[in-house]
Amino acid sequence: MFEALSERFESAWKTLRGQDKISDSNIKEALREVRRALLEADVNFNVVKDFVTDVQEKAQGAEVVAGVAPDQQFIKIVYDELVTLMGDANEPLVDTKSKPTVVLMAGLQGTGKTTASAKLALHLRKQERSAMLVATDVYRPAAVDQLITLGKQIDVPVFEQGTDANPVEIAKAGIAKAKEDGVNTVIVDTAGRLQIDQDMMAELEQIKTAIRPDEVLLVVDAMTGQEAATLTQTFHEQIGITGAILTKMDGDSRGGAALSIRQISGKPIKFIGIGEKVEALQPFYPDRMASRILGMGDVLTLVEKAQEEVDIADAEKLQTKILEARFDFNDFLKQTRLMKNMGSLTGIMKLIPGMSNKLSADQLQQGETQLRRCESMINSMTKQEREDPDLLANSPSRRRRIAKGSGYGDKDVSKLVSDFQKMRSMMKQMGQGGMGGLPGMGGFPGMGGGMPGMGGGMPGMGMPGMGGGRPGFRGYSAGSKKSKKKKKKKGFGTL
Repeated sequence: MFEALSERFESAWKTLRGQDKISDSNIKEALREVRRALLEADVNFNVVKDFVTDVQEKAQGAEVVAGVAPDQQFIKIVYDELVTLMGDANEPLVDTKSKPTVVLMAGLQGTGKTTASAKLALHLRKQERSAMLVATDVYRPAAVDQLITLGKQIDVPVFEQGTDANPVEIAKAGIAKAKEDGVNTVIVDTAGRLQIDQDMMAELEQIKTAIRPDEVLLVVDAMTGQEAATLTQTFHEQIGITGAILTKMDGDSRGGAALSIRQISGKPIKFIGIGEKVEALQPFYPDRMASRILGMGDVLTLVEKAQEEVDIADAEKLQTKILEARFDFNDFLKQTRLMKNMGSLTGIMKLIPGMSNKLSADQLQQGETQLRRCESMINSMTKQEREDPDLLANSPSRRRRIAKGSGYGDKDVSKLVSDFQKMRSMMKQMGQGGMGGLPGMGGFPGMGGGMPGMGGGMPGMGMPGMGGGRPGFRGYSAGSKKSKKKKKKKGFGTL
């Protein structure tokens, strides 16, 4: 969602490249580009005005550090101000522990509030906090059924009393049930409403008074831009909220909501929805979001995604197989499915430093297509062929049979086998050389030596071609002792 914003910021950095220092004259054009970038992203005008003023003051008062170019220093100033604008740090959900933590979910119609309630319940379950969903939306057709279905999907109980009961009484009874069952957190899903619907707003206030929630989270659609900030402020003035959940952050919104909410409403964004799947909810970290906006990726989120999916014991076994060149098609298939669980290829690329604007949508789509082709061909292999890829290298008849079974040509299968053997050899060499990366997520055979522009492999995933990050921001070098030690401690092999 931040592609256009990132490109505009890139134009700002270019105006300072090659300069000896930051001055009043050369900073004007950079600030003009920053202002344009934020306004085009639908950030509130007053927020933009204050932001640019703060950046200008910091930049003019900054002394150029030896060895740091003016454009790099300016990036750092903008990054720091973006973090401050969005709230400095993540504000986690309250955990009262002594009694059920009560979370009241509110929002307009169509913002994805019911789905966000289920996503939050699953997020809490992953943190080993028990949760219960309470269905009080008795107005929208099938709203209660939707919540029940989502509850079954994530194995979280749903308390409901049908559509004839009073929402206030349902909420009170649900919390009583949660206390009786010893549930840690109760999430009360309320009916969607309109700002102008005072009767519905009054009902929400009655529910809040009756259950006295520890958190009141407003679910806001990121596609509404700066209007999301105004909406948050209005709900806070009428109802009183503690934070917001910003949904549809994976869409084509321009980012204005994420950059305006805290400043306008005074309330933090606590979570962001990044997809339709029930797993697609992340805590909101201002520093990580600032990195994404500036095209620097978000390695921490990428690692957290991998940690959720990777089994440490499996990773250690896989590392041994790679070092001994025993990595087979079963392992490859398992790793591609693991990556799918982490999200789309496009989403993963955006988290890798320097990659957010490097690949076009067509190139990423091509990568997704090639992965599906590889999976189809592997699924047409026998168990023996998956475990021993060398059988295919020496048998044209086997390759022909696989080609017929998968619906592809003999040349496609031959290329898959050839690329796989090259990749296996390269992964062994890299493992012995101490290259860092996520376990098992090396280059992908059948993709012509790597996706276009990726330097011969999937960057940052155990293959060469990642390249440097953004100017002025350093990470661990791939082969450093500190890097190896950290990855090993987390259960990540050095591939």
